[in-house]
Amino acid sequence: MLQVGRLKKLHFLYNCGLLLIVTYLVACNNSEVKTIQPKTDYIHEIPGKNDTIPVAIAQKGEVLIAYSDCYTCHKEEKRSVGPAFKDIAKRYPVQRVYIDMLAQKVISGGKGAWGSATMIDHPKVPIEEAKLMVSYILSLK
Repeated sequence: MLQVGRLKKLHFLYNCGLLLIVTYLVACNNSEVKTIQPKTDYIHEIPGKNDTIPVAIAQKGEVLIAYSDCYTCHKEEKRSVGPAFKDIAKRYPVQRVYIDMLAQKVISGGKGAWGSATMIDHPKVPIEEAKLMVSYILSLK
């Protein structure tokens, strides 16, 4: 009789130990492993001096953007489908060469400069209007 009581205690301790081990293993396997991703430079700022943009030019560009479909994919402050206007302004120096290049990109569209998003082409936008729009964007520095 004494032996049976002792066996029940050993069986109970064995089950408790087994339960603790299983609980520990389950808890360890479910813990989240967080990996720290290195911060990538989304903007890839191009060094260079900034020319001035006359206020009247920037205002005309702002009006043209307001009447266009630009805000469908871009926001001023936050990244959306495409980059934020302020991020574009951070990347490119205010120089005639970048205004011309970006105006051409507005007209012909593009892909890859800001990730996987594709900017649709706007072939009906005259080059001078595209330059005004880009000038406004770059004025947001």
